[in-house]
Amino acid sequence: MSIDRGFPAAARLGGAHMAREDQTHKGRRRRGSLPEAEAGPPKARSLAPLRMVYREAARYPREIAFAAAALLTTSAATLAIPWRFKVIVDDAFGGSAGPEQIAHAFEYLLMIVVVLGIGTALRFYFVSWLGERVVANIRLKVQENLLRQSPSFYEENSPKEISSRMTSDTAIIETVVGTTVSVALRNSLTAIGGILLLLYLAPSLTLGLLIGIPLVLAPIVFFGRKIRTVSRSNQDRVADVGAYVTEVLSAMSIVQSFGQEAREGKRFAGVVERTFDSAKRRILLRAAMTSIVIVLIFGGITMVMWRGALAVSEGAITGGTITAFVLTGGLVAGAFGSLTEVYGDLLRGAGAADRLAELLHAEPAIAPPPKPQPLPVPARGSLSFRNVSFTYPSRPGEVVIDDLTLEIEPGETVALVGPSGAGKSTLFMLAQRFYDPEEGTIRLDGIALPSADPAEIRERMAFVPQIGTLFSGNARDNLRYGRWDASDEEIWDAARLANAADFIEALPQGLDTNLGEDGTRLSGGQQQRLAIARAILRDSPILLLDEATSALDAQSERLVQEALGHVMRGRTTLVIAHRLATVREADRIVVMDGGRIVQQGTHSELVARGGLYAQLAKLQFDAPRSDTA
Repeated sequence: MSIDRGFPAAARLGGAHMAREDQTHKGRRRRGSLPEAEAGPPKARSLAPLRMVYREAARYPREIAFAAAALLTTSAATLAIPWRFKVIVDDAFGGSAGPEQIAHAFEYLLMIVVVLGIGTALRFYFVSWLGERVVANIRLKVQENLLRQSPSFYEENSPKEISSRMTSDTAIIETVVGTTVSVALRNSLTAIGGILLLLYLAPSLTLGLLIGIPLVLAPIVFFGRKIRTVSRSNQDRVADVGAYVTEVLSAMSIVQSFGQEAREGKRFAGVVERTFDSAKRRILLRAAMTSIVIVLIFGGITMVMWRGALAVSEGAITGGTITAFVLTGGLVAGAFGSLTEVYGDLLRGAGAADRLAELLHAEPAIAPPPKPQPLPVPARGSLSFRNVSFTYPSRPGEVVIDDLTLEIEPGETVALVGPSGAGKSTLFMLAQRFYDPEEGTIRLDGIALPSADPAEIRERMAFVPQIGTLFSGNARDNLRYGRWDASDEEIWDAARLANAADFIEALPQGLDTNLGEDGTRLSGGQQQRLAIARAILRDSPILLLDEATSALDAQSERLVQEALGHVMRGRTTLVIAHRLATVREADRIVVMDGGRIVQQGTHSELVARGGLYAQLAKLQFDAPRSDTA
């Protein structure tokens, strides 16, 4: 039993994560790594990153044309409403119009309202369609590029951060395309058209209004910036609540085992109070801004109405003109106010687009050569490591594999043993060309790995990880992940070989049973047996087993070991094991320590020779047993 098994998996993973994070923060940023996430919504200094979004939207000129036509129609209809009110006030309420003239005045207004309603619906549909389509395309392209990245990319870049970009950042872009751009164009047209209409209605009043608009906008801009900063802080505090809840609930057994419920309750109370304090600041600023803006806006309207009333009494303008002027002035002021907010949203959208562009344009560290060299057919299954040295990109100062040379013949079963951190699992990663060594060469059937297509290399290998990784979906799809065109008969044959058929048959819908997220509806041993069956179904000439039976009980392990014995015949097999009893029958045992091979031989040869393997064997096979009941 390895030493690290005594610690909870979460603790080991957490420690590894913190170590990687510490190295990443301290070291220089390397190829393929992303900028660190900033607190709050992403924000750029310019709108240039939105070019990617514009290019994507430009693929749909018909929808853009329909949206633009609807936008022009609604802007024109919006400005036509105040004009019709002018006609109605001057004619319908002037006392000289008859019932028929009054009816016509209101009929035209109703027609404008109907046009505005239909145009708004069409604008909303086409603009929203563009937003959703653009976001869907960007997500597809980003995901396609992410699937090309090697594991080193995800070692240096947090999958949670990438997931955030794929969800929250694309949601921001959807808002920008589907709402913000439309609002910006609509308000720009409304502001320009409204000012021209105001100049036509009352030039002198318009000049006063143009002077007053900045006075109204100034506090909106001032308080808006402060509120945006406080809102960003408040969002961070809300995120802290979510992160805390996830952390504690996912480790509830540990919390209760150590009796820390009261302490965690106090910690949560502190997080909630900080969130409340942040929200209070945001509410106070909003209240102050609302008060000042209301006073300025309604005060301004009152002053305009005052001056207009004097002009009406002097006969300079009509009552309908002042009515239309006030309504249009409100539209213009509202349009300018929205434009100040829209610019901030566009900057947030540019920041989101910039972050997504980094994912979209990230170059994979491991890529097929321009002209891949085909692997020999039929496959032999030989592997060769010659003078290989390797260091993980996230741990530049730590040599994991140090000048290692290992020749593995076709059909040979080679066991890799040694303490944790010796480099055993790293050899599997190098063999599948998830990484390239800094020095030395690795060959598969005589072909250097960098010369071949990585997909062809991995097609010749079946891998069973230490922890059986399953996907949300049914048992059939998880099994045929090894070979997607496998028939049900072949699936059941592989399941029987892996000692998985009995529990699959006992599932409510058999192969069609949904296994839940990460296969949570199965036990650890059942998950591992499905992973083994998946590798059996792949039927590759090379089998890689990384502690493949570690999650099985003694009886299941014996049965699976017998099944693997049949499967391993005629195949090159590399086995990583801490329990030496599982590899005693291997053709060759390679003992690793510190990234080097320190011993090789059969079990009996290594025990007789002494050294590290003999010490490990003595600890496991000759451990003292208690006779007490």
